[in-house]
Amino acid sequence: MEGAEEELERRSRFLKSLIQKKKVSEKQEQHDHIQNNNVRVRACDMPLLLQNRAFCCARDLLDSMPANKLDTKRLALTLKKEFDSSYGPAWHCIVGSSFGSYVTHSLGGFLYFSIDKVYILLFKTAVEPLDHP
Repeated sequence: MEGAEEELERRSRFLKSLIQKKKVSEKQEQHDHIQNNNVRVRACDMPLLLQNRAFCCARDLLDSMPANKLDTKRLALTLKKEFDSSYGPAWHCIVGSSFGSYVTHSLGGFLYFSIDKVYILLFKTAVEPLDHP
């Protein structure tokens, strides 16, 4: 019985080391992605996968716009629609070079970041069904 417990402990340590290596790899991948796209996370409560989706979508849109012609409404609308269709309704997006905000968001649904000199606030709120009498 003692041998079985030791084997279980050995396997447990091995799995923990694999998980730790994966986390380190994901953080390095995100760091590289952020550096390559000139992204700076200002505040965040969002899983890495969703963050990277937002960064890529924003970067692609900014790259598709003519130089010196930032269309903040288009960027906000596209990010909102992208996240609504991929992750469910009630995403909100604010884009600009100067704005203040104070929002309530769903757990795991908040990202405030900048790319170049553009600031983007993306957040999700809960949707409550309307009760009709």
